[in-house]
Amino acid sequence: MAQNNNRNNNDNNKMSREEAGRKGGETTSRNHDKEFYQEIGEKGGEATSKNHDKEFYQEIGQKGGEATSRNHDKEFYQEIGEKGGEATSKNHDKEFYQEIGEKGGEKTSQNHDKEFYQEIGQKGGQRNSSNS
Repeated sequence: MAQNNNRNNNDNNKMSREEAGRKGGETTSRNHDKEFYQEIGEKGGEATSKNHDKEFYQEIGQKGGEATSRNHDKEFYQEIGEKGGEATSKNHDKEFYQEIGEKGGEKTSQNHDKEFYQEIGQKGGQRNSSNS
């Protein structure tokens, strides 16, 4: 009978899987620095990329984008766009913008015909004449 009571006491003292995971995570975070997490993240990313194809990333990207759009408003996107633009401008020079502008122009010209350019030119002309 005493043996049975010991077993019950041990069962009562066991922590849940959730609690064990939380405690383990807290211990790991105390014992490791940012570089550790960057390294394991990189390894995980490399392993994931070996196991999944382009469609997998498109699907999770789409799901993430949909979830983000449900949870955030126009101001959120304006704010992160502004922050991204500021960070990009700090990290790049005039030549960078010329290069990406040229690439964008080439891609646009491949995807659009003469009528497209006439239409946007006309809209731009109307906008400029109303500002005068």
